Amino acid sequence: MSPPVATESSPSQTEIPTDDTINPGSASGGTVPVARRRHRWRIGRPGIGIQSKLLIMLLGVSILAAVVVGAVGYVNGRDSLRDAALDHVTSVRDARARLLSERLGNIRQRVVVDSRNDSTLQATQRFTADFDDLDKSAVSAADRDAVRQFYSDTFVPTLDKRTGQTHDVDQFVPTSNAQLHLQAAYTAPYKLDYDKAIAAGDPGDGSDWTETRNRYHAYFRQLVDEFGYEDLMLLDPSGDVVYSAYAGTDLGTNVINGPYANGGLTSVYRRAMASNATDQAFSEDFSHYQPSLDVPTAWIASPIARGGKTLGVLAIQIPIERINDAMTAAGNWRGGGMGETGEAYMVGPDHLMRSVSRLLVEDPEEYQRRVVAAGTAPATARRAVQLKGSILLQPVDNPAVNRALAGQKGTIETTDYAGRRVLAAYESVDMGGAHWAIVAQFTTQEAFAPVEHFTRNLLLSIAGIILLVCLLSLVLAQTFIRPVRRLQSAVQQVSAGDLGHQIATRGNDEFGELGDAFNDMSRSLKVKQDLIEEQREEQDRLLLTMMPAPVVERYKHGEETISQDHQDVAVIYADVIGTDDLARDRGSSEALAMINEIWRSFDEVAERHGIERVRNTRTGYLASCGLTVPRIDNARRVVEFALDLQDVIARFNASYGASIGLRAGIDSGTVTSGLVSRSSVVYDMWGDAVNLAFRAQGVDRQPGIYATAPVVDKLGDGVQATAAGQIDTQQISRLRRRTR
Repeated sequence: MSPPVATESSPSQTEIPTDDTINPGSASGGTVPVARRRHRWRIGRPGIGIQSKLLIMLLGVSILAAVVVGAVGYVNGRDSLRDAALDHVTSVRDARARLLSERLGNIRQRVVVDSRNDSTLQATQRFTADFDDLDKSAVSAADRDAVRQFYSDTFVPTLDKRTGQTHDVDQFVPTSNAQLHLQAAYTAPYKLDYDKAIAAGDPGDGSDWTETRNRYHAYFRQLVDEFGYEDLMLLDPSGDVVYSAYAGTDLGTNVINGPYANGGLTSVYRRAMASNATDQAFSEDFSHYQPSLDVPTAWIASPIARGGKTLGVLAIQIPIERINDAMTAAGNWRGGGMGETGEAYMVGPDHLMRSVSRLLVEDPEEYQRRVVAAGTAPATARRAVQLKGSILLQPVDNPAVNRALAGQKGTIETTDYAGRRVLAAYESVDMGGAHWAIVAQFTTQEAFAPVEHFTRNLLLSIAGIILLVCLLSLVLAQTFIRPVRRLQSAVQQVSAGDLGHQIATRGNDEFGELGDAFNDMSRSLKVKQDLIEEQREEQDRLLLTMMPAPVVERYKHGEETISQDHQDVAVIYADVIGTDDLARDRGSSEALAMINEIWRSFDEVAERHGIERVRNTRTGYLASCGLTVPRIDNARRVVEFALDLQDVIARFNASYGASIGLRAGIDSGTVTSGLVSRSSVVYDMWGDAVNLAFRAQGVDRQPGIYATAPVVDKLGDGVQATAAGQIDTQQISRLRRRTR
């Protein structure tokens, strides 16, 4: 029987097969299907695992979604917050402008009403007449000296100090009798203490003017106190200031040709006198006014008329506090909705402020440092800090102011007077001749702080979401890949030989179905493997009945020509006599079963004595000792084996009433063993010892054990031997147990 040839395809360049198991052929000479377990490894760069791919996919989709949503939310949120910032700064501008308009409008309306009041009409007429009378009366030298001393010792030095300039006393000393008389009685004595001047009573000069003042001053003082006027004046048609509530250095002067002519008061006076309407008020922008020690002063004036005749002009100094309060929310910027850096201010056509700077009020040093760095002259900045005011001092020239002065209205991000980046809302205001730009602003840092806060929170939220998505994706990827890993581990165990390995399946999804399919496959492989193992064991058992174990191993490993020479081997050929008569009296099946029983008994005896069966036929049994396992007592073992075979035959005959016998031949020497034939492989043994053993049993036709002389020589006294015949040069002896 030739072994089956297992063919194996050549390994490709990209796959390496390993661990191939090939089943040997069956005892009948057929072949059994080959079961192969093949591991394959992909050669090349390592790939990305399914968990990594799944993780990348989950992270990519989730992060992309988070980024897209975050970007959309950021754009919408940023635009909404920027719009809210613009709306807020616009609302601050509108609120400040509305409040300023209301306050200045109320003052203008009040001035119109007061100019038409009977008390004002009568007072103007009387003050004008009394002023003319005073101008005709003489002034004492003492009064002249007192007035001059006031100007030289008090007014001019104070004015010089405030303005930083030097003024000539003669420029301001009154020259008319009326002015000298009034300032000697009401101005010089109080040395610029205007609170005392407005509260002064009758100086005792006995003039009609004083009598008129005593009559109407309380009324005008009430107006000043009620509306906070800086001053209230009555001017006659000639331009003389015939009455001043605070009795300053402008009392009695002429606004047309006096020392303070051509200022704001002169301008508003002329406009009022030139008007044909008695129900109008005229405004004049801020300008420096020397009687107020060069403090910026704005005016509102209305004509005083009766019967179509203009009797004079009522003029009031606009209270700076009213304007500053409107712009600064009375100094409570935060309470006015302007936060930490917001402010509202006005700018005139000359690009100088018309209201106070918040930065100047809250932090003069920071104000001075910033405005100087932004381009303001250091002297101007120092003067603003010194005077604690920025009106007509602080220059503001930026696109917001320029657009407002051009009559436009809107919002812009620009740089302010202090060099700060601001969000500004601007518009123009017209107060009856005073054309100003009003600007409300916040630093961009504060205005867009909600945007930055929103952006920071959004970025933190997106980062948190991405981190959460990463963790969740990792968990989901591991959860998703866990069944695959279990299946992969199970496949590896099956590939390693653990056929029948089962995995726990969970759920009814595709993984569950895949797990069930794997379990079915594994069980099927286990069943097939068990069948193959059983078949292999049966094949091995059959082979072992045909040949020794070492030859079986060589045969299973694919050797086709197997032979081996053996020295000093004891050979026995036993021939069972009388089997034909046994078969004749019985059926073939029964007879064969009985013969097989004999051979099984022979095999058992052979195994007990260490005898190796070589082959057997229906009547012959060839065996040896020392063939595959060398033994020094091989002859004795073979003889004892033969003697025990006689006992087996005796028991058989006794059991079945048969009369078969045993004729065995034994020799010892050199033999050769191996597989014979290709189509039907047979293990056989041949050589002189085999031939002599066969011939020895044929020396005598009688049953018995016949051994050659070399075998008898090795036995000693253990076995009785008698001469039975001779073959060529060999003496044949018949052996039997020695009886004691």
